Amino acid sequence: MSFTIRVNDRVADIGRSAWDACAAPSGDPFVSYDFLDACEASGSAVPRQGWAGRHLALSDDDGRVIGVMPLWLKGHSQGEYVFDHSWADAYERAGGRYYPKLLGAVPFTPAAGPRFLAHPDADHATVREALLQGALALTERLGASSLHVNFPDRGDWDAMGEAGLLRRQDIQYVWRNGGYQTFDEFLSALSSNRRKTIRRERREAQAGLDIRVLTGAEIEDSHWNAFFAFYMDTGSRKWGRPYLTRDFFSRIGATMADRIALVMAFRDGTPIAGALNLIGRDALYGRQWGALEEVPFLHFELCYYRAIEFAIARGLSRVEAGAQGEHKIARGYLPSPVYSAHYIADPALRGPVAHYLERERPSVEAEMHAMTEELSPFRRNVD
Repeated sequence: MSFTIRVNDRVADIGRSAWDACAAPSGDPFVSYDFLDACEASGSAVPRQGWAGRHLALSDDDGRVIGVMPLWLKGHSQGEYVFDHSWADAYERAGGRYYPKLLGAVPFTPAAGPRFLAHPDADHATVREALLQGALALTERLGASSLHVNFPDRGDWDAMGEAGLLRRQDIQYVWRNGGYQTFDEFLSALSSNRRKTIRRERREAQAGLDIRVLTGAEIEDSHWNAFFAFYMDTGSRKWGRPYLTRDFFSRIGATMADRIALVMAFRDGTPIAGALNLIGRDALYGRQWGALEEVPFLHFELCYYRAIEFAIARGLSRVEAGAQGEHKIARGYLPSPVYSAHYIADPALRGPVAHYLERERPSVEAEMHAMTEELSPFRRNVD
């Protein structure tokens, strides 16, 4: 069988039906057509922001799309959560040109998931190999310095390593559902001190507030207006310039409302804080949060504890709370590996990066093990 690969500037050029025929079986909300199209159509991930779509569509002999890959030509390394700034600096000090580079990822989203999306009637390994070879060929054709695939699932990560890409590992913090029926049952798995601390944090955070988890038709435009104000306030302080436009939130609200859990805190009917989660087939993904009023422990309540309650009620197996944050461990979110894979075109850069990753990987694994052993809030007799 022969294949044809087409490079597309926008996911809209591939189309919802063709894209989701490959993406929807994964149950991952971030690789869905609606999420990626919202990133592009809202002006959040577009060439003028340093995100130029180069999405791959793989077709069979009959012209049917059997595989797609979200792919971007990047002019910087912002909004990726896998940090290669030191590689770029070293290469450019040595006279190289690191940008542009190609990135296989979801914009502004440090959530693990599939990056080679195959139609259920096609062989995944075959589609993955064809898409990866297409991405490597495009790297060479465009004269890009490198190809990076961020936050792939473990199977694709292993396959890319076998294909010769450099592999990197990092740490995120994930809450896993031990078959709990209630939040109190989850608390019973923790040490006595942690149970007391979490109950105190929740009491203080909830005092005088009305906290609601909104999804589907419950989410109104006024809620998005309020949440965008929270997001802009937090983003301006953390990043200097927030990535997502107001239109992005309107778009996902219109097309993905049933896959959104928006946690909102109200004081006397006025929204003061919120946390945005996306709902996957078996996971809840925490994304942005913000607040216009300082309330002790409100961040933990909205982002962590309400997410756990929601996951238990929905029977979801885990909550992925996003990048960074050792403080999550004390709230039941344990260290978990996440992955990336990297092709560096120039051997003069590839060699040092490979050496660096060989030394980094064991230290990351040791750190993850040590944090789990030393900081886990779970009772020792609890698996």
